Amino acid sequence: MDTEECDREDVLHPRKKVAFTRDRTEVGVLGAGAWGTALAVHCARMGHTTRIWCRNEEVVKAINEQHENTKYFVGFKLPENLVASTDKHDVVSRSKLLLMVIPTPHVAEVMETIAGDLRPEDQIIVSCSKGILNDTLETVDEILERVLPPAFHPRLAYLSGPNFAAEIARELPSCTTIASKTESVAIHVQEMLSTPRFRCYRTTDVTGAELGGALKNVLAIACGISDGLEFGNNTRAALITRGMNEIQRIAVAKGASPLTMAGLAGVGDLVLTCTGDLSRNRSVGLRLGRGESLSAIKGSMTAVAEGILTSKSANALAEKIGIDCPIINGIYRVIHGGDDPATVTLQVMSRDLRFEVDDEIAEKIKE
Repeated sequence: MDTEECDREDVLHPRKKVAFTRDRTEVGVLGAGAWGTALAVHCARMGHTTRIWCRNEEVVKAINEQHENTKYFVGFKLPENLVASTDKHDVVSRSKLLLMVIPTPHVAEVMETIAGDLRPEDQIIVSCSKGILNDTLETVDEILERVLPPAFHPRLAYLSGPNFAAEIARELPSCTTIASKTESVAIHVQEMLSTPRFRCYRTTDVTGAELGGALKNVLAIACGISDGLEFGNNTRAALITRGMNEIQRIAVAKGASPLTMAGLAGVGDLVLTCTGDLSRNRSVGLRLGRGESLSAIKGSMTAVAEGILTSKSANALAEKIGIDCPIINGIYRVIHGGDDPATVTLQVMSRDLRFEVDDEIAEKIKE
């Protein structure tokens, strides 16, 4: 089967067996930060015709001439068949698989400008961004469905899992989840991105994958603060476990399956981000725990730590849907209220005692 056949609508149908494929397509990547660059490297190495969009002309020039993203992904040699451009309309119009790797606050702005370039008949968008908007409390899937034409909604997919950009670029064995409400779309993306070094699983639970990917960043800051205060391994394990409980209750209240939280987009991503030394969000927490100010931390960073903004929207979302989330609320108070982390920890630990598993989660698992 050639690439043109592979991308036709009639090929997108559910199949019981999904194997690795040698089919290749045209990939566009919107966003040349560390994660966008790593995904572009992966696609180019697979043999896909790959183009990446970046606003910064110096970054584009460095990628095309030096084969390195000298601003956002220093030290990684990029494939020579990876082409960068400042023309997002050209990147979009040439692609059949479009990876969107844009910080959540800018998703609507960028996607509205390219909506006229999209082709629902033969193009798929894969969101690789994670977050919740502060003002509307929308996850990325909700943003995309608001700004893109309804005809494109069945062609949307979402990549979420325990993936550090540097390790993907180094081709270290990794797994991730592809979520789409249209299973045939999830299967097609799974085939186009999977290799023996990057294994993609699939799910139709978009809500669960999106909330797991967004909310874990807040818990990573919590674990970083704990480590910065030298609270120890017991505390970190408790934060991860009880933090997952909070994520699970929010996700289930929004219609997700609790089982998704036991997968790569849930506990997998949470554990990696809360324990890995490459985690930007954990690094923010570490520095807060050691006494640095948030303004100094933010001023020294070139990459986005999504958990800083998401802590505000996560706390607001939990309050809106009536879910008690003491850890998320505590991080919100530390980051946005200036509360003392050690005092917040004592307050969280001194609440009324309760059952470990909530009734609504137990009932949902039985369904």
